[in-house]
Amino acid sequence: MLTILGFVMIATFLVLIMMKKMSPMAALVLIPALFCILVGQGAHLGDYVLKGIGDLAPTAAMLMFAIIYFGVMIDVGLFDPIVRGILKFCKADPVRVVVGTALLAAIVSLDGDGSTTFMITVSALYPLYKRLKMSLVVMTGVAATANGVMNTLPWGGPTARAATALKLDAGDIFVPMIPALAVGLVAVFALAYVLGRRERKRLGVLTLGDTRVVTEAVDEEETELVLVGAGAGGKGGVPAGTQRGTGTGGAGTGSDTDPDAATDSGDHADDGLQTLDPQRATLRPKLYWFNAALTLALLTLLILQVMPIPVLFLIGAALALTVNFPQMKDQKARVAAHAENVLNVSGMVFAAAVFTGVLTGTGMVEHMARWLVSGVPDALGPHMGIVTGVLSIPLTYFMSNDGFYFGIVPILAEAGAAHGVAPIEIARASLVGQALHMSSPLVPAVYVLVGMAKVEFGDHTKFTVKWAALTSLVVLCAGLLFGII
Repeated sequence: MLTILGFVMIATFLVLIMMKKMSPMAALVLIPALFCILVGQGAHLGDYVLKGIGDLAPTAAMLMFAIIYFGVMIDVGLFDPIVRGILKFCKADPVRVVVGTALLAAIVSLDGDGSTTFMITVSALYPLYKRLKMSLVVMTGVAATANGVMNTLPWGGPTARAATALKLDAGDIFVPMIPALAVGLVAVFALAYVLGRRERKRLGVLTLGDTRVVTEAVDEEETELVLVGAGAGGKGGVPAGTQRGTGTGGAGTGSDTDPDAATDSGDHADDGLQTLDPQRATLRPKLYWFNAALTLALLTLLILQVMPIPVLFLIGAALALTVNFPQMKDQKARVAAHAENVLNVSGMVFAAAVFTGVLTGTGMVEHMARWLVSGVPDALGPHMGIVTGVLSIPLTYFMSNDGFYFGIVPILAEAGAAHGVAPIEIARASLVGQALHMSSPLVPAVYVLVGMAKVEFGDHTKFTVKWAALTSLVVLCAGLLFGII
């Protein structure tokens, strides 16, 4: 019964948010509360919720101060050179823009923190997507999938958990997986190219008459954006429509919108452009190398795990604010500027604590996992590596990494050992599902992504799940082809 109710609860949650019948925050709280009562454990709901909040509180604290820290770094111009480089590469070609999204997300993912990746990627590219009228779920989907593949780095979390759970060396797990993960990353770039081609077909071939509108804009009201639409709307190189404006841009192919790709129905203000204004008052060019050194030191300490990550970001945010903005009113202004993101993300984390608390406390997640494992035919025993890889895709989506790696992977390893499959193969196979995991509603960082991109979580889910699952399968097939799994 718990197994059935667990699957029904997850399905109900996903259907309601994808159909936009409930907000993710409300669904994360109300649906598990209802099912907790249905399984007859309503009296323990408070205990389950508090346990879930206690487990996720460090994550919420980390995200709060990480948002402030990297928000300040964006404000003071630390990432402007990277942004300009990516935007110079992207120009106004949708294909280049989407490939650039994958490239930027992959590079920034080297720090092992999804929230950092999404904050920098969205801050850099959101203005360009808005200017070119590109689908924002393409940006969130590609960024999340690229980060998911890179999340397998030893300091990213999953590899360390697998090593700890099975008492193995993280390097022995990760290093042999590099070729398969590299193929997965190539698959992400191929996906980005395909999605970019679809966007180019939908929007037409665009040229940005004055690239300074994105990279060097000082006054939006005095800078002119020229978007020339050809292809879908024009023939023989004659522009189908040339739009000149003071702060708006478009391509005259709105009727050709791909319902699978375009979900950005709201025309939000281009407030993101302010992060690229080279004359913004928050810039601190004289402190550039201090901020670069501070960020490098922070990421080094994070990778070395010298202190808990929340503590590192708390100290880092305090230092960044104090040095860059010595005046109290300026510090308050910077905190206030990022308060909306902080509140949205921390609120979603604590709402997710209700979901995970009920799933774990009632025993539903354990029953679901054991049912799936017990359903594996004995004939597949010698192929438990493949089974683990396949199961990792849905299980890491519906479960936290802790639940999967500490609760399920040891069971899979025991089943594999009975058929002569080494635990190291099980550990490697367990990394396959990370491309999809990063879009799970139980991953706090995904709320940073959709929140900053102003994308509905349900829209992101509908668009991303199929592509991320396909990427995970590519990694699995590559692992089998190279004899890694």
